[in-house]
Amino acid sequence: MLVLFETAAGYAIFKVLDEAKLQEIDNLHKEFETPEKANKIVKLKHFEKFQDTTEALAAVTALVEGKMGKSLKKVLKKVVAKDAHEQLAISDAKLGGVIKDKMDLSCVHNPAVAELMRCIRSQIEALVTGLPPREISAMSLGLAHSLSRYKLKFSPDKVDTMIVQAISLLDDLDKELNNYIMRCREWYGWHFPEMGKIITDNLVYCKAVRKIGDRTNVAGSDLSDLLPEEIEAELKLAAEISMGTEVSEQDIGNIGHLCDQVIDISDYRTQLYDYLKNRMTAIAPNLTVMVGELVGARLISHAGSLLNLAKHPASTVQILGAEKALFRALKTRKDTPKYGLIYHASLVGQTTAKNKGKISRMLAAKASLAIRYDALGEDTNAEMGIENRAKLEARLRQLEDKGIRRISGTGKAMAQADKYQHKSEVRIYDPAGDSTIPSTSKKRKFEEVEEEAEEPKTPATKSKKAKKEPVAEEEEAETSAAAEETPKKKKKKKDKKAETAVEEPEEEVAVPESSEKKKKKKKKKVKEEEEDDD
Repeated sequence: MLVLFETAAGYAIFKVLDEAKLQEIDNLHKEFETPEKANKIVKLKHFEKFQDTTEALAAVTALVEGKMGKSLKKVLKKVVAKDAHEQLAISDAKLGGVIKDKMDLSCVHNPAVAELMRCIRSQIEALVTGLPPREISAMSLGLAHSLSRYKLKFSPDKVDTMIVQAISLLDDLDKELNNYIMRCREWYGWHFPEMGKIITDNLVYCKAVRKIGDRTNVAGSDLSDLLPEEIEAELKLAAEISMGTEVSEQDIGNIGHLCDQVIDISDYRTQLYDYLKNRMTAIAPNLTVMVGELVGARLISHAGSLLNLAKHPASTVQILGAEKALFRALKTRKDTPKYGLIYHASLVGQTTAKNKGKISRMLAAKASLAIRYDALGEDTNAEMGIENRAKLEARLRQLEDKGIRRISGTGKAMAQADKYQHKSEVRIYDPAGDSTIPSTSKKRKFEEVEEEAEEPKTPATKSKKAKKEPVAEEEEAETSAAAEETPKKKKKKKDKKAETAVEEPEEEVAVPESSEKKKKKKKKKVKEEEEDDD
């Protein structure tokens, strides 16, 4: 059996003298305790030294990627091809598959081979003759530095650090600009306060201040390149009647320097935004199409890198940036947030408040797919992002139109909205609501009218005894009359129910019972009066 061992100085091929020792994996390290014991197990057959660090870096890079370099191919043709019948022990199974396909050599990789490689590494200085220990350590250090620089230069994880730094700087510039502009407006406002209301744009305000200086120079200044004619005329009129205080030339100079800073920072911010837009289009084109440059850059910055963001599920991407609200909701057992940084995406912004949760969930699901495609895919086009965005826009239109859709007998169809006509309702004031006297019901009014019509005329001449009749006798008469009427009412109700069950009720104008009661009462009173007269 032959062993292929890679070092920082070159390729070494050893021949195994005692293969029986390889079966005892646990005790194999004892056979390599000293150089003498190690020489009894393996023997150096060939050593191919690298010419320089560049060749060593190319060979190691090929081994890391699982490929067979040119130098390794030469060594295998020169040495191993002669003993093609023997097996070749290697440390990387992927490299073994490549060697077997191209060189038609049988390769071995198992735990025993891995333990043998560790043992050879411990005694490599004694096994490889002709190389001083200091030279081997220097070559190992140089190769490690070169390999680290190569990985850092071409690592896909490190490219997005530019995006993280750019978006952080952009946010810092926005904060500084706001502070500077607020200070500039307040400072110059003491001298010319009316100008702050006339010019609303911050950058134009600073440029105008830089060009005008003292407000007395407004009449002779030409601001046509900054302001429209109407606003310029209004500004000149306001300068003549301004209520501001007088300031010195030194104060105007300091305000001018501050305006220069605001203008320079604004220009640099524009350049930085263009740079960030180009970097996002190059590194994460599909994510840029889905959520925009700024939101995509903030997501990458919050996760740390594009690869870390690709490891997050869609539910985490949805609430990324709202961690404080999430843990507060979990602590207080309330509703968790529906969106975080993704809320600022254009698709979520143009949705109604009712559908923002649904759209943010769907956008996070599609955005997570776009992130993984950008981070792990080999293509750099944005076709997948454009296709998914079109689907989301169609779904958004469906949600927005859901309220005016109807389902007909033939299928789904759009409801035809009639032309809008404004209908104003004119309400008339009801004066009956002002009265505090309770209104009588219609039924009661009808009974009173009928009572007056049927009431007989009583005799005009009455005795004095009738007028002095005690009230107690009238109450007794009323109670006895009521007791006689109650069984009659029950009988009448039963008769009416029986009639309605057998045949339909006939329309009859019945005299109300209340009028009959009153008639009987009056007859009794008349009889009592006659008895008293007798």
